[in-house]
Amino acid sequence: MFAEAHITGQKITGGIVFPAVVISDPAMEADFQRFAGAARDQRSRLEALLHSSGALLLRGYPVRSAADFNAAVEAFGYEELPYVGGAAPRTNVVGRVFTANESPPDQKIPFHHEMAQVPEYPSKLFFFCEVEPRSGGETPIVLSHYIYERMKEKHPDFVKKLEKHGLIYTRILGAGDDPSSPIGRGWQSTFLTKDRRTAEERFMYPFSGSNVLSMTFGYSSMLECEVTSCFRAAKLGMKLEWMGDGVKTVMGPIPAIKFDETRGRKIWFNSMVAAYTGWKDARNDPVKAITFGDGSPLPSDIIYDCLKILEEESVSIPWKQGDILLIDNLAVLHSRRSFEPPRRILASLCK
Repeated sequence: MFAEAHITGQKITGGIVFPAVVISDPAMEADFQRFAGAARDQRSRLEALLHSSGALLLRGYPVRSAADFNAAVEAFGYEELPYVGGAAPRTNVVGRVFTANESPPDQKIPFHHEMAQVPEYPSKLFFFCEVEPRSGGETPIVLSHYIYERMKEKHPDFVKKLEKHGLIYTRILGAGDDPSSPIGRGWQSTFLTKDRRTAEERFMYPFSGSNVLSMTFGYSSMLECEVTSCFRAAKLGMKLEWMGDGVKTVMGPIPAIKFDETRGRKIWFNSMVAAYTGWKDARNDPVKAITFGDGSPLPSDIIYDCLKILEEESVSIPWKQGDILLIDNLAVLHSRRSFEPPRRILASLCK
């Protein structure tokens, strides 16, 4: 049911096969229930592949719709992480499944760890190809620890300062969602209110009791979310400043380099390149979107060299309908290439 395979585009980096790939027995392609049962039964084996590689592609399985994908994610047994604090415009589709970033198809989404700029980030991400792109639209992935090693070797003073001071992320949110922007999630949908005072309370203070119910975000499983942990931002230097009908949020300083305890290595865990090269819209200037934790500006030449390294070391496998890509968010950065529609990629985040 989960035969390991080698496909065009895989790499071997530092002895790591990246990504790991499993394919279905053709005789089982139409049996979704058997697939879901096998995923539950062989979860430890699939997790071992994910842990060793950092990413796992499942290809050729009977997953055809958003509902199928939701059931497949449930079969793996990971607890849901609600999308709280993220910047991307997204739409809930079914259960714990929502669209991937809905920004226009001509826009690239730069490399990042999912929600690296907020206190509560997912440990794992599921992506699902419901509709193949006509062309382009790949989701390039790259090993985070390898980027750290290359950056430390090439730019040791920069990495030393980054480890000492961390990063500050600044973003201006409009009132409503802006689907033309890759960071277009508005403050009203972020805080589920049109009232500024309520938004401030939800931004700055822990939630409990009946307030949890008010933050359901349309997902029944949100009732199980410990919102206190989701809104620890105030303790980490998060500031909020109203600007006309929008609001400026400042996050940090927060670490840009983390230590992956499960693998015993440092990782390049940040959205530095994404913010500096991609956080641009009618409200936001990418150069002002991110600084060192001491407030000093980032050197442009090093940022773009990091982008070059990310591209050089990345793996980009074209999507096929039914593909599921499982990413360990502590091990792997991901991005999105521009594409020619149609393309529909769905996502689910896990604690």
